[in-house]
Amino acid sequence: MEGILTSGVIIGILTSAIRLATPYLYAAVGEAFAQSSGVVNLGVDGTMLITAFAAFFIVLNTGNIWLGLLAAILTGLVMGLLMSFISVTLKAEQGISGIGLHMFGLGLSSLLFNVLVGTVKTVTGFQPVKIPLLGDIPFIGEILFNHSLLVYGGFLLVPIAWWVLDKTSWGLMIKSVGQNPAAADSLGVNVDKVRYISVCVGAMLAGIAGASLSISLLNLFQDNLTAGMGFIAVALVYFGGWKPLGIMGGALLFSTVNAFQLWMQVLGVNIPSDVAVMLPYLLTIAALAVTVNRARQPAALNKPFERGES
Repeated sequence: MEGILTSGVIIGILTSAIRLATPYLYAAVGEAFAQSSGVVNLGVDGTMLITAFAAFFIVLNTGNIWLGLLAAILTGLVMGLLMSFISVTLKAEQGISGIGLHMFGLGLSSLLFNVLVGTVKTVTGFQPVKIPLLGDIPFIGEILFNHSLLVYGGFLLVPIAWWVLDKTSWGLMIKSVGQNPAAADSLGVNVDKVRYISVCVGAMLAGIAGASLSISLLNLFQDNLTAGMGFIAVALVYFGGWKPLGIMGGALLFSTVNAFQLWMQVLGVNIPSDVAVMLPYLLTIAALAVTVNRARQPAALNKPFERGES
């Protein structure tokens, strides 16, 4: 193992980890907005799938990556409005609604792919952009500053989300609705509106997460492209204690282990492939078991709000 983990391999693993963390960052930070307002959206994976296809299909037919990204965001918005209508307006059980949304996204993306595309094809997506000066720093430059714009955007999203949630009046409203919607309502806060917007923001970020897969990291689409990434993103919200910085730490931990097992397979290390693939998920379960009880979740999480109820 010591002979395999050369400086080149370590750089490769860490560089891959940064890239692989991108979809988790967008999806999990977006889900943190929704959950902070009191809504659990288990449809993140389905949203990522349908938006990944939307971005891929537009790029495949137009060659315009920005139109593809816009298509993913708008498709995510539609999925967010659907989830909001079901769980906020109709006040359906959020867990079941989210699973239904996941199945809808999974089935629709597969149907559209098979009807409109039919076979796996590749597109030219977002290419790596080396940041001047920073990209020339030995070791660090190659790992951190030679990625696509969507990768940079995913990490830039973390401080922006922290600032919005912790330092703005809008963030205060989101948290108040998630903690005590009745009290927020008594102060004139429109609880349903805040939840609608929060869920839709989360879904649009899940849309960017889907696009980051199909037109940045992989540059293709196939059935069940996400392979459960959306559910891992939901778990990362709990792992990170509903805080963007904690979520980033969890995403990097998961992606680093995932990158490590991928590189070990590429290098031919004698590790059963099934065991290697399981490693990141086993780590996630263990990490959640250790951390989730230490975090204080929003008090009204997964609870529909009725005016007049305390």
